[in-house]
Amino acid sequence: MVAAVDLALPPSGLEHEYNTLLTQDAVRFLAELVSTFDLDVDKILQQRIARKVQLDLTNDLPDFSPHTLHIRKDKTWKVLPVPRRLQNRQVDIGDTAPYQTERFLSALGSTAQGIQVDFDDGNCPTFFNQIKGIYNIFQAVHHKFPGIPPISQAPVLMLRPRAWNMVEHNMMVNGKQVPGPLFDYGLLMFHVGKTLYDNESGPFFYLSKVESYQEARLWNNIFVWTQEKLNMPIGTIKATVLIESILASFEMEEILYELKDHSAGLNCGIWDYSASFVSKFGHRAEFLLPDRSKYVNMEKLFLKSYMDLLVQTCHRRGALATGGMAALLLPKDQKSDGYQSVLAAVKRLKLFEIKAGVDGFMVYDIGLVEPMQKLFKEHTRGPNQLHVIPEGVNVTATQLLAMPAGGVTLHGLKYNIAVGVLFIYSWLKGEGHFYYRGQVEDSATAEISRSQVWQWIRHRAKLEDDERMVVSRSLVHSLVKEMKNELQDCYCLSERAEQLLHTATEIFLEIVQKKDFPEFITTYLNLDHTFLVSSSYNHSFRSTAVVAIHSTAQTKSRL
Repeated sequence: MVAAVDLALPPSGLEHEYNTLLTQDAVRFLAELVSTFDLDVDKILQQRIARKVQLDLTNDLPDFSPHTLHIRKDKTWKVLPVPRRLQNRQVDIGDTAPYQTERFLSALGSTAQGIQVDFDDGNCPTFFNQIKGIYNIFQAVHHKFPGIPPISQAPVLMLRPRAWNMVEHNMMVNGKQVPGPLFDYGLLMFHVGKTLYDNESGPFFYLSKVESYQEARLWNNIFVWTQEKLNMPIGTIKATVLIESILASFEMEEILYELKDHSAGLNCGIWDYSASFVSKFGHRAEFLLPDRSKYVNMEKLFLKSYMDLLVQTCHRRGALATGGMAALLLPKDQKSDGYQSVLAAVKRLKLFEIKAGVDGFMVYDIGLVEPMQKLFKEHTRGPNQLHVIPEGVNVTATQLLAMPAGGVTLHGLKYNIAVGVLFIYSWLKGEGHFYYRGQVEDSATAEISRSQVWQWIRHRAKLEDDERMVVSRSLVHSLVKEMKNELQDCYCLSERAEQLLHTATEIFLEIVQKKDFPEFITTYLNLDHTFLVSSSYNHSFRSTAVVAIHSTAQTKSRL
């Protein structure tokens, strides 16, 4: 078997990092991984499209499948117990893009139980960021950073590769760009998998945007293949699946079942999950989602039911259930009223999740780690809440699909526009998250923001502030112009930055006016506007010599 591999040249300034990671053996391993599973990845993406078409054509709603009833009814199976270092998942630091060395090192030196090492929602996947990020993980695992504890004593690395909707433009196998998650996962496993295992610290993963048990099965097959290739025991790899799609919420037990030898549990968030309602049903008026800044939170029935079902499902099967990320940022002055107000708000939201039975959650601000650990200590016993199985909880499809009451406000519309524009602006600069009005924003909040604007235009939603006004194309255009002027004063310190912000506003308007809803903002930017990222951040896509991988002869030749 011969796999033809075409790799881009190193990002400028990262020649050493590139050559350390993309060795002959590593490239061979990646090529074999991609060649083995690429058609399966295509199949699950095609199945997503087919499912959406079927829902649209029939106007049906999802439900718990009768075809997998035997899995849900069988009370005997459980996931394998997690290793010692995963038994306490109380506080992880979220949105830690590893190319940001300073933040990554701060997280490694913290008292958090874990770090969400993020190549997805909080990361912009330029080639520079991917190579720098994976290299920083390599350095951390091999104890190359001075003053940082060895990996066996540092917070657990929960490695989060890109989701299936993303591709890696800088590597081709057999004339085809490779799936982004396989590039990330493959390089990580090849370079740090065995070392993490030897130190009882992994390898552990977060799996983003899984929509079905078939996708979980694919990941399980990838794990088995990898462990066999690297001579690691089956069951070594553990993964937490993020339930970020309304469709996946109907298949939680099946997802755990498919990954039962490799499961580290399930995770529930709020914004990607809420945005999935618009993605799947946004054209239907009965699924009009109200202003998220006023009417959407985890206490609403559709989100509370989702969290209750996730906790119940996980704990019945011996799996850990974790919550989403607190995005609020603490003011620097710990004695200020603002600091106490933010801390109180985070405590209230996270105590709600603790009382629901979650075993842990994430914070972005490292300063929140110890207060949240204290909150767990005050309200729980032991390292987790696996013993807490909510009784009397019988979540129905109707509850999972119940849209909250509420309308649309002018403030909410402006806020969504600002977040959507600023995310695109950050992306064009090569950044995956940014700060706005006292909290961190990433692709998850950008998804819900642009989704709501698209949906409100589509259904000409009335404004609560003045019911004579509806959300229209012309209103959004005028507000985008207004917000652009406001944001320019705060975020643009150069003419180049102003140009990027202008481009971001144009792309945002393009997205929210599309006849057909673009499924993921990151896919749209990664595929349709790749040239903008490369030109703005100087990460040009350059062709290189072809590398032929002869898996039987175990050689690599550059032609």
